[in-house]
Amino acid sequence: MTEFTPVFHNKTPLYDQLYRYIVAQIRSGALEAGETLPSKRRLAEHLGVSLTTVERAYGLLTAEGYLEPLPRSGYLVAPSLAAIPSPPRPAAPPPRQREELDECFSTSAVDTSVFPFSTWAKLSREAVYQNPDLLQRGEGQGDWGLRSALCDFLHQYRGVNCTPEQVVVTAGMEGAMWVLLQLLPLHRFGLEDPGYTPLRRLMKNLNRSWAPIAMDEKGLRVEELERTMSSVAYMTPSHQFPLGITTPMSRRGELLRWAYQMPGRYIIEDDYDSEFRYASRPIPAMQGMDERGRVIYVGTFSRTIAPSIRVAYLILPPGLLSLYRAAFGHANATVSRFEQEALCRFLTSGAYGRHLRRAGNLYRKRRNALCAALEGWGEVRGADAGLHLLFTLPGREERDLVNRAAKAGYRVRGLGEYCVRPAPLLGTLALGFAGLPEERAATAAGDLQQAFL
Repeated sequence: MTEFTPVFHNKTPLYDQLYRYIVAQIRSGALEAGETLPSKRRLAEHLGVSLTTVERAYGLLTAEGYLEPLPRSGYLVAPSLAAIPSPPRPAAPPPRQREELDECFSTSAVDTSVFPFSTWAKLSREAVYQNPDLLQRGEGQGDWGLRSALCDFLHQYRGVNCTPEQVVVTAGMEGAMWVLLQLLPLHRFGLEDPGYTPLRRLMKNLNRSWAPIAMDEKGLRVEELERTMSSVAYMTPSHQFPLGITTPMSRRGELLRWAYQMPGRYIIEDDYDSEFRYASRPIPAMQGMDERGRVIYVGTFSRTIAPSIRVAYLILPPGLLSLYRAAFGHANATVSRFEQEALCRFLTSGAYGRHLRRAGNLYRKRRNALCAALEGWGEVRGADAGLHLLFTLPGREERDLVNRAAKAGYRVRGLGEYCVRPAPLLGTLALGFAGLPEERAATAAGDLQQAFL
């Protein structure tokens, strides 16, 4: 027992220090399998600690299988335990070297300075203190209150016709698309090219069948859907990403007729940033034109409120509801009920509408400032809506422009990064303006101009 003497310190409880000391002795082989340890009273007297300290340490060691109690004789190191060498501590990976570049032109940025912190905090407190039932499990499709509020809002602002039964609340856009991929397992998806890169990545990760669908000045080409034998068309008709095209009514009608021609064809309408338009009122959603239940409407709050608000939603046609309930009828909601309730109150109180107007006015000013700064030395496209635009320098090579911008300290993305096939516009950059303060637009654009000379 003279060697059985840990050195105690004041940083952690004594019983925990004793427990860790004995574990280390067993692992190192200093205490061999089958060796007897002293009784609790003898060890407490030897170490000058309380009996409770030893009892708690021995209790942990016994519960974890390191020791076996011997009646009236102390404790035995478990016979099945040989020396267990501690694994070598892995070497720390080298720090990730990432070039620090200004992200003010990011196409995914939003300005959180317009986030209504006080209003959201008030609504969140009310949700917590006024509705203790939120501690219980909610409906898998999302709480009825939020689904009802979404129906009212979407009908008023986007012309969407739906009932709360059709709404499914999901954790982010990726969650919404994952649900759809489970509901449509045998379908071939036609994805816009250029288009939303994370969706293509999700399709590849899940080994799903898909085809890139070429675009023209009106959006998704119907003949390309036919040629690729696609049965589901994914599109962003209100403001195509990244080309910025608004699909006109004539093309929307063609796409709906394509969907009606064969059973099982669907259109996924991703309305990711339709709330922000600067030259006209928003065009009503395709879902409101659909008379046969072939349009699946998808939306998110990540762009309009904040990226960390991981709430998206699906409006399923009646024909897909039975499939959803069969596959996910017993699933739990993937979004916190407290967050759902705060968002519901945000919608029904009118605070969301006020927030959209405030954010829209801010983004309009930033868009105008960037367009003015770019005027005269390149071509601007797709700036009538959304939070990004395309900027083309005819005759230039896209990769060279991206590299020159990086040398000037700015991260920009070329149109080709969103394409499967060669980019339809050479020398084109996708520039976001939501994260570019109005007073910085001229300077940032001037830096790019200087870098591109």
